[in-house]
Parts: sequence; structure tokens; C-alpha cells
Amino acid sequence: MTKTIIFIGPICSGKTTVAALLAKKLDMPQCSIDDVRFTYYKDNGFSEDTQREIREQEGFNGVYSYWKPFEADAAVRIVREYQHHIIDFGGGHSVYEDPLLFKKVTTALDAEPYIFLLLPSADQKESVQVLNERLLEVTTDPQVHAINEHFVTHPSNERLAKYIIYTNGKTPGETAEEIAKIVNN
Repeated sequence: MTKTIIFIGPICSGKTTVAALLAKKLDMPQCSIDDVRFTYYKDNGFSEDTQREIREQEGFNGVYSYWKPFEADAAVRIVREYQHHIIDFGGGHSVYEDPLLFKKVTTALDAEPYIFLLLPSADQKESVQVLNERLLEVTTDPQVHAINEHFVTHPSNERLAKYIIYTNGKTPGETAEEIAKIVNN
């Protein structure tokens, strides 16, 4: 298979899990943006010291704002460098408040036919509830939970997605199978 398949969605929506299962099923390489993002960020001037200072002064919301330009650059770069891979974006790599950053990512993804948004449900409140329950296993930081709710309700993901897959009531394997059928048609 010579297609690039991209997963987007909020934190804990199952992107990495489903991507790994699909990669095995389709015998394709996988790249998780979370595995390479800080290398990409540093190439563009990211500083751990600056991030630490911002976190101390502003909490996670400040870090989120600091990351945004780096996230856009990383999203563009990963799509360019990992063609013919299954790529799973981090929760924030597909959500942009700044129209210029969103345009940058949209331009990079525009020609990609297989961009899958994973959400638990078509109902945003239900999705937020399910994702926040999952997120409790990772963090109790209320700012992170609020950002994840923002990822569900912000229009960026739906505007970037070519397909929306609702996962509640399905195993990750069933979700991977559903996506495999789409890309194999």
C-alpha cells in the first residue's frame, strides 16, 4: 500500500492504538508525532527552559500557546517526511486558533485523502465525558482536561478530517478494521 493514512483527534481518542493495529493489519510503517515532535520543535527554536518558565508562570494553558507554532511546523514536516506511513497526530497538532497556523497545516494536508478524526461519539458532551474519564488515567490537571474539551468542540478537527469515525461500542481492532475497509476500497 502506498497511501498515507493520518489520525487526528483529542487526547485519549485512540489514535495511537488504532494506528498501531492498522499498521500491522496493512503491513505499513507507523509514525507517532509524539515520538518525533520535540526533535522537530527543537529544530525550530523550542526551549525546554522557556517551556518550564511558562509552565511555572501560566500553567498548561501557557505551554499550550507556546507549543502552537511548533506543532504546526511539526505537522507539516511529518506529513512531508513520513509519506506512505500511518501517522497519528498528537491531540493539539490538528487544532489551531491562529488562522495562519491553521492555513499552514490545511495546505500541507489538503491533498491527503485519508485523514481520520477519531471521536467516541457524534455527541460532543458524550465525547468530552468519555475522553476525560480516559484522561484521568494520565493526568488530573484541570487545564489539560479543559484543553481536551476544546479539542472536541473546536472546528479545526472536523475541517481537516476526510472521515469521522465514532468509536464508542467498538474495540480498537473493530475500528481499525472499519478504517482498513475504507482505505482498501
